[in-house]
Amino acid sequence: MGAAEDAERVVRDLCDTFAKHDAEAFRPFFTDDVVYHNIPMDPAVGIDAAVAFIDGFFAMCESMEVETVHLAVRGNVVLTERIDTFKVGDIVAPLPVMGTFEVRDGKIS
Repeated sequence: MGAAEDAERVVRDLCDTFAKHDAEAFRPFFTDDVVYHNIPMDPAVGIDAAVAFIDGFFAMCESMEVETVHLAVRGNVVLTERIDTFKVGDIVAPLPVMGTFEVRDGKIS
């Protein structure tokens, strides 16, 4: 596999990890200096802050599923158009989102 294919696989695997609803499962995907920025919130800088942010996010919902609609890769940058679906009680809330991922040495930075 080339760099673009490796970057795509890392991002697809990360997106699949949301279904586990376990923030610690994300740790292997991130560089130590990762910047996780869920707009409009402030960026979470560093692996511990990113995992804590995801943990807080999971605390607000019972489950989350990510459907990748489109994905584009150029070198180490992966762009995703997704539908992130959250379940809270009887409410199922699909949210269209875009994501930009930079991959460095097989991890998301």
